[in-house]
Amino acid sequence: MVEEKTALIEPIESWTRYLKMPLLDHFHPPVSERRHWEGFHGLWAAALVEKLNEDALPDEYFADMQVHIGSQVEVDVATLEESTGGTGQSSATPAGEAGAAPVCIPPDSPLVMPTVFPDDIEVQVFATVTGATLVAAIELVSPGNKDRPETCRLFAAKCVAYLTRGIGLVVIDIVTNRLANLHNEVVRLLGHGGPFLLEPAAALYAVAYRPSRKASGDQIEVWPVPLAIGQSLPVLPLALRNAGVVPVDFEATYREACRRSRLEDSIRPPRPQAGTRASR
Repeated sequence: MVEEKTALIEPIESWTRYLKMPLLDHFHPPVSERRHWEGFHGLWAAALVEKLNEDALPDEYFADMQVHIGSQVEVDVATLEESTGGTGQSSATPAGEAGAAPVCIPPDSPLVMPTVFPDDIEVQVFATVTGATLVAAIELVSPGNKDRPETCRLFAAKCVAYLTRGIGLVVIDIVTNRLANLHNEVVRLLGHGGPFLLEPAAALYAVAYRPSRKASGDQIEVWPVPLAIGQSLPVLPLALRNAGVVPVDFEATYREACRRSRLEDSIRPPRPQAGTRASR
């Protein structure tokens, strides 16, 4: 039995707290003119990793991050042709030399499917008892995840793939320049609707999902929280596959990301000038 930290057994209600750092709009002026959202999301993911590793996860677990903006699949045709001399065989290593791996160029396929390779800004949690095994994930939504129906479906399919494998999941969406609701896409892909859907007006949100297997059947517990610019962020439960849950403090980690990117001054009232009195 894995020894649980105190945070694992606290009631979820006790995790919710409201601090002083309001959510900023990173996708419209003035913030978008001062900082790139890509850099901020990377800092936020890093702060989440540090917070989980230092304060939340038991010793048998660790958090890591994956950040890929734009296509992850690239083929450098010019480099390939240069290395093979156009013959399909590497010119850097003589043919037949021991240890040389032959370069194979397949024939052109008659079937080519158009697709979109979505952005990936993710914090992953691994168990280490039997090797690094993915047990939970936090998805930070990017504009590219919700800019068209295809990317919405791909993001939802990724989330559903995690949940059906028993992997705990939290999705947080602070994107203000795209209006798609990816939580609702996940719910519909799972074949549900009604009470599980967020209101259409909930453009910003965070949702925690805890998949589990009970005697009565498989289930997914859902904790949806609508978000708003100018309001604080919640603490949500992150379920670890075949284990307990740990709190994810989005408020504290968001504050840390703002500090690292020097955005804290964006929300502070201006200091009174010399010779003037601050209003009460």
